Amino acid sequence: MQEIKTDLVIIGAGPGGLSAALYARRAGLDFEIVEKKMAGGQIINTDSIENYPGFKESIAGFELAQNLVEHCRRFDIRVWDYFPINSIEKAKETEKGKTYSFKCQGNERLISSNALIIATGASPDRLSVEGEDKFIGRGISFCGTCDGVLYRDKEVAVVGGGDTAIEEAIFLAKFAKKVYIIHRRNELRAAEILKNRAFGNKKIEFLWCCVIEKFLGKDKLEKILLRNKNEDKTHEMKIDGVFEYVGWKPNSEPVKDLVKLDERGFIITNFKMETSMPGIFAIGDVRNTPLRQVITAVADGAVAAVYADRFLYSLDHQQSKV
Repeated sequence: MQEIKTDLVIIGAGPGGLSAALYARRAGLDFEIVEKKMAGGQIINTDSIENYPGFKESIAGFELAQNLVEHCRRFDIRVWDYFPINSIEKAKETEKGKTYSFKCQGNERLISSNALIIATGASPDRLSVEGEDKFIGRGISFCGTCDGVLYRDKEVAVVGGGDTAIEEAIFLAKFAKKVYIIHRRNELRAAEILKNRAFGNKKIEFLWCCVIEKFLGKDKLEKILLRNKNEDKTHEMKIDGVFEYVGWKPNSEPVKDLVKLDERGFIITNFKMETSMPGIFAIGDVRNTPLRQVITAVADGAVAAVYADRFLYSLDHQQSKV
């Protein structure tokens, strides 16, 4: 088992983590940045981003992610791709006067550090209804940008009423013959501009106050059992694919025993991105933030790196007195 010893570990290489890496490099910190999949984060799966400052025209999520990665490479920042962190322990190890507070266990490497920036993001939540597990990847998807082209000239349903659901429904309408938006309420939570686009798209039809109670089919998804909450009636509906956008759950599992979480499992931080555990910072979608956007994740990363630098400086100063 190879062990790496450094001052700071950034866990997650989405926009927030990459931003933190840039600011950590500017501060001259010794650090490593690791990512369980591929650098870029969730925005890789986003068709178009039109609200990121500095881009007059919309930019594909994959392109923006690549721009961030290339920016880091300019500063000789290497991301350890496909490096999942399985566990994080609070530990004290003294070696020639050097104290390492945290041990991050990967599959083949152990990283010891004095500070962590948790940028692990969040994962799509599920409906948790009968038949869902059976048809994931066989008619149920969580990424219209990834799988939309597979449903050309077919009928699909999008579940949800927030920004992501409506954005993906509009994108799917480029390929699908018909897009149904299934929403449990009678109004959308999405931004006004997105709502107007969806309402004006002839391929999109809204099924208000409805929920999916069951997924049906043999080898692949063929039907859904819908319940109208107002009428308290159910009916089967033929469908080729369902895209779920019903919320997110934080990827906070590695630090759930080290820091305070809110009732939904998001990491609680202050304005410095500090958690309840000294030396651990959290940024982006994994923390209890009121807004989960690329721009806020990038800002979080800059803030966390600056205060991680100050924390490490203070720690070194304390140790030098010992």
